[in-house]
Amino acid sequence: MTTEPRPAAEPDADPQQPAPQQLAPVWRPNTPTGATPGTVGHQQLDTGLSLSTGVPLTVHLTGLGCDRLETAVTPAGDGVALIEVRAVAAATVRAEWRVPCLGATACWTPDTNASRWLPPSWIAPRTVSLALGAPVASLVGADDRALCTAAAAETSAPVRVGAGVVEETNEFAFTVEQDLTPGGPPLRLRIDLSGHHFAATLRDVTAWWAEGLDHPGVAPAARMPAYSTWYSLHQNVDTAVVERQAALAAAVGCESIIVDDGWQTTDRARGYGHCGDWEPNPVAFPDPAAHVAEVHRTGLAYLLWYALPFIGRHNDAWDRFKGMILREEPHLDAAVLDPRHPEVRAYLIEKVSRAVEQWDMDGLKLDFIDRFAVTDPPPAPAGADHATVHEGLLQLLADLDARLRRTRPDVIVEHRQPYVSPGLWPYATMVRATDCPLSPAENRQRTIDCRLTAGPLAVHADMITWHSAETPESIAVHLVNALFSVPQISVDLAAQSPDQLATLRFWLGISRRYADVLQLGVLEPARPDLGYPLVRARDHRTTVVARYAPLPVALPDRHAADGPQTLLVANADGGPVVLLTAARPEKVLTRVQDCRGEILSEAVLDLVAGVNPVTVPTGGLLTLTRER
Repeated sequence: MTTEPRPAAEPDADPQQPAPQQLAPVWRPNTPTGATPGTVGHQQLDTGLSLSTGVPLTVHLTGLGCDRLETAVTPAGDGVALIEVRAVAAATVRAEWRVPCLGATACWTPDTNASRWLPPSWIAPRTVSLALGAPVASLVGADDRALCTAAAAETSAPVRVGAGVVEETNEFAFTVEQDLTPGGPPLRLRIDLSGHHFAATLRDVTAWWAEGLDHPGVAPAARMPAYSTWYSLHQNVDTAVVERQAALAAAVGCESIIVDDGWQTTDRARGYGHCGDWEPNPVAFPDPAAHVAEVHRTGLAYLLWYALPFIGRHNDAWDRFKGMILREEPHLDAAVLDPRHPEVRAYLIEKVSRAVEQWDMDGLKLDFIDRFAVTDPPPAPAGADHATVHEGLLQLLADLDARLRRTRPDVIVEHRQPYVSPGLWPYATMVRATDCPLSPAENRQRTIDCRLTAGPLAVHADMITWHSAETPESIAVHLVNALFSVPQISVDLAAQSPDQLATLRFWLGISRRYADVLQLGVLEPARPDLGYPLVRARDHRTTVVARYAPLPVALPDRHAADGPQTLLVANADGGPVVLLTAARPEKVLTRVQDCRGEILSEAVLDLVAGVNPVTVPTGGLLTLTRER
């Protein structure tokens, strides 16, 4: 059923209904003084939604530079409203609304550097754009239910998104600011007070963003385990070492290899001063096409790294483009190119597309796109054909994508947190958690965060690495922390012990066998305030639970319409006793495997209603199969 939008108006007074919200003043130290334009408009917008206290939810609109705003509100399901605001003159429009902080436990955003604690309302808002972040936030309460999830539809132009506790009223304020022009895109908001699991409300936001968006699909290899050269080799790459690791990676279950920084330079001192020419190091990679063909013979797809925005000082292209940059980054020995200039875009597209067109690469790792998100960029340079950086970047990525797909329609392109905007979806295949080496809990949180709003993209873990003396159990813990994403492995596979390799083969095998439910099933992470100590994914056949803390695992009801036949419990906690809680007695076939996949026990278990202890070693797997 389609509901027509209704023009918003001031609600008629009703003595039987609670009065709409009135905003109490709050301290905002980040608000500049003396910057208010001469024309300012204020408007209260009835959303048709009600807060948990029964008070109608009102959105307070401020137009800086415009005294009249055109608004519409459209119901979009139980407890959900879509809001549209247009300005009749150029203006910065600010929308603010508040919900009572009742049982609030966490504030979820896609910001990879944020804690899940409740921030104060006076901190500076996040500026998100095509190259940085995504315009969404969720206030989470008890039982992981969203008290309010809100998102903006603008995913290219900069939008300022705020969320935080109002100390004066013990409310939680949401703010969205967007620059509007007559005839331009409106401010569009989605506000969800349904009280559903926060992950479900974020799935709904993702579906809303995806409306009308055409994604080319994900190549199968992008959802299978990968090998990366970065942590294992850093810049010390050449044809021999890459081909050796590729053969070993194929043997443990990887289906692609990503060759990172170092292929384009003889320098091994790190930094990005040698980026920009994008010519293979002739000593290390004398014949890239023949090298790629050799890797393909191992069965692996091949992706090559490009730091897309950087032009380094030690490149022939430095003098050519030094007048077409957004900013210099002296600590990196490089500068960020300005994509508003057609000459910059043409150069990058020609250089980068050679990997696919001439060397037969399967895809690209496009790094540092977030560096294009420059605060207060310089005016558009002479010869620029776009006024804004995000428009130039969008043109660059769209033209590069079209060029690549002419040669390889299923090209694989990796992006990385924090450039996770839905506006980038059409030009990427996968998105990777940002760097967190040797931090399994952080890898878990980052991959789960990314999964919640990744839309059609495959989500990859940051490269998993470990010390050469690491125990197989600890290696398994690393792998289980990345279980709900695509694992990337980055260790010297030739230096691993038989037990280390057995652990790797076992858990990569689990990732491959259950890829559909792990990557495409319904994802239900618990307790974002605690870093997701329990995560569940399910489809109609299988439920997979990963346990990262000594928490009980509730068995899904087998009599439910979607009750699964198989339940997997991966134990990444240090304690071996897993408590299964059942709603009713039943018989199940159990199999317990250690971190290497060796079967420790197989038995029929009579579950009782209530708590059932089962021993599963750290890094091990419990599989329960229900009798039909």
